Amino acid sequence: MRDRLAEVIAEALAAIAGGELPPVHLERPARPEHGDWSSNVALAAAKSLGMAPRGMAMALKERIEANPPAHLGSVEVAGPGFLNFRLTPSWLHEALAEILTLGPDAWANPDLGHGERVQIEFVSANPTGPLHVGNGWLCSYGDALARMMARCGYQVSREYYVNDTGGQVRKLGASLLARRRGEEAPEGGYQGAYVAELAERYDAPDTNAPTEDVLAAGTWAVRHILDDIKASLEVLGITFDEWYSQASIEDSGAVEQTVAILAERGVVYEAGGALWLASSTLGDSRDRVLRKSPEKGGDYTYLAGDLAYHRDKFLIRGFDRVIDVFGADHHGQVASLMAGVQALGVEPGRLEVRLGQMVSLVSGKMSKREGNFVTLDTLVADIGPGATRLLSLVSSIDQAVLLDLDLVRKESAENPVFYVQYAHARIASIGRVAAERGVQRPAPAQAHLQLLTHERELTLMRTLTELPDILATAVAERAPHRVTTWVRELAARFHGFYHDCWVMGEGVSPELTHARLSLVEASRIGLTIALGLLGVDAPESM
Repeated sequence: MRDRLAEVIAEALAAIAGGELPPVHLERPARPEHGDWSSNVALAAAKSLGMAPRGMAMALKERIEANPPAHLGSVEVAGPGFLNFRLTPSWLHEALAEILTLGPDAWANPDLGHGERVQIEFVSANPTGPLHVGNGWLCSYGDALARMMARCGYQVSREYYVNDTGGQVRKLGASLLARRRGEEAPEGGYQGAYVAELAERYDAPDTNAPTEDVLAAGTWAVRHILDDIKASLEVLGITFDEWYSQASIEDSGAVEQTVAILAERGVVYEAGGALWLASSTLGDSRDRVLRKSPEKGGDYTYLAGDLAYHRDKFLIRGFDRVIDVFGADHHGQVASLMAGVQALGVEPGRLEVRLGQMVSLVSGKMSKREGNFVTLDTLVADIGPGATRLLSLVSSIDQAVLLDLDLVRKESAENPVFYVQYAHARIASIGRVAAERGVQRPAPAQAHLQLLTHERELTLMRTLTELPDILATAVAERAPHRVTTWVRELAARFHGFYHDCWVMGEGVSPELTHARLSLVEASRIGLTIALGLLGVDAPESM
């Protein structure tokens, strides 16, 4: 309907003015009394055409009313020149029939990506301990974004970058061996109870690796912790296409090759015995070290390895776009990474970095090293995988989160998870009652949808029609929480409909029953799509 209105407005504008004209944009007004759709095209076009905005709007109104599109009730000029369109309920009935005809597989899947290959790297927590709530919170974001982009025509690959080398692995090994000997972990080591559990299971990996070798012990521990991380994520319905090893990059010589390419491109120089990336010339606040001076060990820095990894993403594996989902503690690395990737010849805009903010529980801060964290497994066991996922997608990831578990445990409208899932359970309940009574929902063309005129019905249908646009916006803005907001609103609208509009029973005609069963089915389709995108289960009963 929006596209039809935009076409009609564009034709009216061309008839009045001709020449090059601004694009027509339509928005749903925030206040229902302003109509179903609104456009500021008169304000946008008036100045360049030498007309007063309100006069332009009045001229457009007359043109449109002379040849109105289907379902148009009225056109109003508001304020300095806004056009507000009111539609007849028949447009909602038509939209409802479309939802029912297309179903959950074909409705609300706009082709935005056109096959673009996108890699989304998320979680990537160091495998030096179990996932805690803080570093596991963003896993639902990355997975939901991947689901939404895949539905919208992108070829999506999910990747976890395994930091399986370096000093933290040796510290983990030293901590494990100390606990195995009955000693406290060394200073700066890992203190959690999980270290003691690993120590009880530890044996020398092979005859060539001494039992007391810290690297061998750390590598063994990383492998077992990574298995646990995979199991934790699978409970949440999250799997990865690739678990990419940092050690494999270092062992392959890719870091040296990447630095050599940067040198060939003239963005590397030596100073003070160290090798530097001239990242300040590409938007960074200062230049960054790629290889330390001999006095400091002469090792390549984390940035050098990260650039080798991203060179592999873009220039070897050939992804069109890469989206990195990082925690707030990576904020200081973004500018240098962006500069380095651009220095490798990757066009600006192909790398996106999304930063999540801190997550707090009433119990306070969480740290693997200190051992005072709440594991993601503990949270999932407490409130369930669906609740964990939906809660982590309620707000934008750039907002800090204070998690109130007592509220989550309540079975009430205050609990967003219960409220949404209960709507689907009610839909299933209606379906069971209809089956018991032998009532079947007819095809859309025979469903008497024109009988749906109650305000609760109209509001529910309007909300349903918003999903394709909401999904498109969520993908464009990389904002899955917009779908969460929509599904909560749909649940609220359905509960209102359920309360005020009897689907079956005394006083409800068979024709109205058929129409309302169609609306119930469309609501199920909407909930099924949205909850599937969020990775949340849709229960049949509660």
